[in-house]
Amino acid sequence: MVFGPFDPSGSDGLPADAVTCARLGCHALSAVTALTVQDTASIEEIHPVSPDLLDDQSRCLLEDMPVQAIKVGGLYTAETASVAAQVAADYSQVPLVLHLGQRAPLPADAADEDEADDLLAATLELVLPQTDLLVIEHLRLAQWHADGDIDIGDAPSPMHALVAAGAEWVLVLGSPQRPGHYANVLLGPNGQTHTWPWQAPPDRNGDAGGLAATAITAMLARGLEMPEAVRQGLAHAEASVAASFLPGMGRRIPNRIQPQ
Repeated sequence: MVFGPFDPSGSDGLPADAVTCARLGCHALSAVTALTVQDTASIEEIHPVSPDLLDDQSRCLLEDMPVQAIKVGGLYTAETASVAAQVAADYSQVPLVLHLGQRAPLPADAADEDEADDLLAATLELVLPQTDLLVIEHLRLAQWHADGDIDIGDAPSPMHALVAAGAEWVLVLGSPQRPGHYANVLLGPNGQTHTWPWQAPPDRNGDAGGLAATAITAMLARGLEMPEAVRQGLAHAEASVAASFLPGMGRRIPNRIQPQ
């Protein structure tokens, strides 16, 4: 099951995630968190669904079909974050992948900034402790740390702080290792670490973190253990981005049905 927005361009969100899941042998269920007005270049408007509607649609599906994994991405209000957290708590036996990286318009005023702060706080306080795997881009994590949105306390790094805050595993994408070299870094229980090389996507490519999170969720649904699910999910995402195409005047779209 995927919690996320409906992207009418098909470049991201639920339509794209459904294609990724199908390509990897899974059937995707959708819990729509928002409807967007957008094209391949940018998001113009976001219309979040009500918390009650999100709760009703997700539980209706969960009571009908067995679900092997859940991905949460594209939460837009603190109230919908609370719904996702409660659903995750009620289905705690199901692996949960949380992607923090959904594109959205920049806050237009102080009220928008306050809402964004409330959403991040609710996500970290309510959803993160239910999370089996958190997926986040290094640049976003570094910015939150610099802005004081994440308090690392005595932890050696922000990703260690996220594990201490409740995530069982944390995957940081594009983490700098040394000048000119980057890696995808997976940190897990007892400090165990796995790394894979990270390649910069082609020009005009969008955020590939959501694609990677969905592919990893599909691998977990198929029964793979976390490090192997991450390895295979990252490989699929990298191949899809490498084969990306340019259908419009905006960003390139990963080729989610590329041959394995």
